Amino acid sequence: TMPSIFSYLSAEVDWCEGNFERSAIIAEYYNTMRDGTTLFSLFLLSPLNFPVLEGLGYDRSLLTQPALLLAGIFSVYFHMTLSYVGQLLDELSILWTLAVVYSFWYPKVYFPRCIKNRKHFFWLSGVTTVVSTFMSFIKPALNAYMLNCVAFHLLYLTRKELKKCNDKRVHWMAKAMVMWWGLAITSWIGDKWLCGLWQMINFPYFHSFWHVLIAMSLFYVFPLVIYFDVIYEMPSFKPKLEYWPSDSWPVVVPYVALEQSHKQC
Repeated sequence: TMPSIFSYLSAEVDWCEGNFERSAIIAEYYNTMRDGTTLFSLFLLSPLNFPVLEGLGYDRSLLTQPALLLAGIFSVYFHMTLSYVGQLLDELSILWTLAVVYSFWYPKVYFPRCIKNRKHFFWLSGVTTVVSTFMSFIKPALNAYMLNCVAFHLLYLTRKELKKCNDKRVHWMAKAMVMWWGLAITSWIGDKWLCGLWQMINFPYFHSFWHVLIAMSLFYVFPLVIYFDVIYEMPSFKPKLEYWPSDSWPVVVPYVALEQSHKQC
């Protein structure tokens, strides 16, 4: 008989880490624990950038933060159970988080010619996301590959923005973002396609590294998106990239501050 879609191990995908080796109720222990840790870190530290937005009357952060939180929670649930429902919740929550980010943060200058304003772009993003949601049920095992491809579009947009910007901190932060993303996607692909090798040497944990590395990349994505958004949406302000707790610390969290009113890029 077909297993329940809520049953343990009913998902179409499984990662290299052995199941139930560390716990009787957690299928992939290290993937679950590292995913939970990175979720907590993102939720705790990403609001460093929100005062800039809220102080200028922006409320988009109020929607982006819950979307990220739900995506993290569903990812933890998926790795904990490896259930079919968990897999779809994990992948679809990422899809809808991307939809929220694109809808609210995508620069107007890159809108298709047929789109005249942000409201029309909302509708375009919404319809595209709904259609993609239904298509995700056709072959769920392919969803993760399609979602990862979105990163190439983001890299393309970043490259276009960097050509118009002479702030060395912005270029350095973009390089750091790409470095962490490159390490993350390498870990993801390595876990997927070289699992036999990792199991042979008893080190099948590269997907758990993916969670940590992609979170490191997101720490740089957030301030970059906000930085360029200020350039476009608030031309009377000058954004500046800062580091918390201090520039001199070996491990820092970047955020955006505002200086005197003139543009740098």
